[in-house]
Amino acid sequence: MREIVLDTETTGFEPDQGDRIVEIGAVELYNHMPTGRTFHQYINPERPMPQSAFEVHGLGDDFLRDKPVFALIAQEFLDFVQDAKLVIHNAAFDMKFLNAELGWLKMPQLPWEQAIDTLAIARKKFPGSPASLDALCRRFAIDNGARTLHGALLDSEILAEVYLELIGGRQPDLVLAGSQDTSRDQKQGGSENWRPGPRPTALPPRLSQQEAAAHQAFVDKMGEGALWKKLG
Repeated sequence: MREIVLDTETTGFEPDQGDRIVEIGAVELYNHMPTGRTFHQYINPERPMPQSAFEVHGLGDDFLRDKPVFALIAQEFLDFVQDAKLVIHNAAFDMKFLNAELGWLKMPQLPWEQAIDTLAIARKKFPGSPASLDALCRRFAIDNGARTLHGALLDSEILAEVYLELIGGRQPDLVLAGSQDTSRDQKQGGSENWRPGPRPTALPPRLSQQEAAAHQAFVDKMGEGALWKKLG
């Protein structure tokens, strides 16, 4: 199973008000393990960077001026993503911007069903607790010391670690398999309190006849008050 852990940085909060994407970072997972393949691109938003956004990610006008516009990297991005699930923290935000940029170019939109929202997963798993990326890093003891500013590729790499913890740690497939078995048992009328019944045929004894006779002789020497006789 192929998944893409993805993050974007933008000039603001609303593409409908002229805000644009300025950075995309993405990390490829296969069967929940990083493959080493990444996608990373800074993008010229073709508009000035608001100070409030600059303070979040540190990407200013001078730095972005010579970077490609979204139209020049859009197809490369879609070719990287393909139909893989997109693992995103607060997916509604990033999907809104990506589809706005693609829509302005009359290119195919990314279906919402393609996204996995780790923010929603965290809020469901830890109701009432902080669910920001930094808070989840603290919860799972994930080192995010390099994250002094928001950066799309770095945040994607960190989110990939957080995602694996959210779905069950470093061996999520084993956890998912156990969940599927439980669901199957419940469909068949079982429950979490199910216990195995007695074997229809007893296992053959592992003691030889000589060992059994020697044990019985030992017990007999202990007299009628021997604990072994009471338990027998």
